[in-house]
Formats: sequence, C-alpha cells, structure tokens
Amino acid sequence: MGITLIDEGEGWMEAAMPIQPHHLRSGAKALHAASMVALADSVCGFAAGQVLPAEAKGYTTIELKSNFLGSASEGILIGRSDAEHLGRTTQVWSSTVTHKETGRKLALFRCTQMILY
Repeated sequence: MGITLIDEGEGWMEAAMPIQPHHLRSGAKALHAASMVALADSVCGFAAGQVLPAEAKGYTTIELKSNFLGSASEGILIGRSDAEHLGRTTQVWSSTVTHKETGRKLALFRCTQMILY
C-alpha cells in the first residue's frame, strides 16, 4: 500500500500514503474506498501495537466503521489515529484521513482492537 509512519506519541500515531494508480477505482479518477480503509486501519493497528499491556501477545481488529466525506485522485493521504479507550481486553481508536495538499478531511474511521493473551 506504500504506507509510511510519520510520527507518534503517547496514544496517537500518524502515517502517510501517496496516492498511486492502484489506489483508484477501476476506470475512475477517485480513490477506492478500501484504500482509505487500509490506511486508517493500518495506522490504528500500528498504534495499538505500541501500547499493548505487557503480558499481551498481540491484538486483532474486531470491529471497524468508516464514513467517507470526499475523495482525491492524486497527492498524499495522511492518517492520524488517536486512542479513545485503552483497556485490558479492548482498545478503541479513531482515525481521520486527510488530503495533505488541501487539508480536506476525506474519511472518519473508528476501530476496536481485541487484546490477545
């Protein structure tokens, strides 16, 4: 997918994904929705892995929801995830996908991670 981590802090992480032809819908000059989901879910997952309880063996996404607000056909997407809940058995993360060049919000995303022991 071409996702690279940009920055992280306690309970948050940012990643970038340059829009490439394989991110676009067939025959259209607009992002395939799954490309934005991949960025948002990946940055939530990367962030979740950084704040697991010490005895945890891993995590997995058990629920996700996306709201699409716009699209783009070129440029760079920025995904920023923020922890909403960091529990012993679940974590809840929110992510916003924005278009770097215009600053427009393109998608809102929420996911729940189950902590594996």
